[in-house]
Amino acid sequence: MKFSAVDVRQAASAADIVYEALRRAIIEGEIVEGESLRQEELARMFNTSRIPVREALSRLEQHGLITTQRYKGAVVAGLSIEEIAEIFEFRALIEAEVMRLAVPNLDRETLEKAAQYCSEFDRETDPHRWGEINRLFHYTLYEASQRPYYLQNVRSSLDRIDRYLRAQLTFTNGVPRAGREHEAILAACGKGDADLASRLTRDHILDAGKSLMTFLREQRG
Repeated sequence: MKFSAVDVRQAASAADIVYEALRRAIIEGEIVEGESLRQEELARMFNTSRIPVREALSRLEQHGLITTQRYKGAVVAGLSIEEIAEIFEFRALIEAEVMRLAVPNLDRETLEKAAQYCSEFDRETDPHRWGEINRLFHYTLYEASQRPYYLQNVRSSLDRIDRYLRAQLTFTNGVPRAGREHEAILAACGKGDADLASRLTRDHILDAGKSLMTFLREQRG
């Protein structure tokens, strides 16, 4: 056959690298809301062509982390208070159910791993690590639900609001409260009480959402 083929393995690998680097930078606030992401500049930074950059930007847009604007191209997406409220409502619904499904499948090794993250979260003094450890704690428990599609949606929701959560934890002294709530959730899991663990997870998420929205209203005037 006579046509120009593309090395799919290399293209996919490059796109994955660009996507993950940009995703992390957006979540951690290194690339701020409203900042433009220009394909030519990104291609130079990653020493690659525009094809994997374009693919990475498309994936970021699908996950709601960037948006395409006329004349500006791809920019880091912002969220309104109403959008954040809806995301937290969704998280409370799905993560509470994931927790309910997970508890019967939790073994000693998983509980001990979650306990380690719980302790690490309480001890950590670097604000940049709080969001990552928080995810690891919850995901360690959630994975026992054996619901990969649910978890994919949980991750997508967290990606949308993670940079806001980091700011809320940093500037509102929310870490001690989150740590206490983590301990209560873990204790319920250890007792095998799926209903209590589910309810505590729901309350934990809704309380974090209320705190975040209060913080953003004050910041945005």
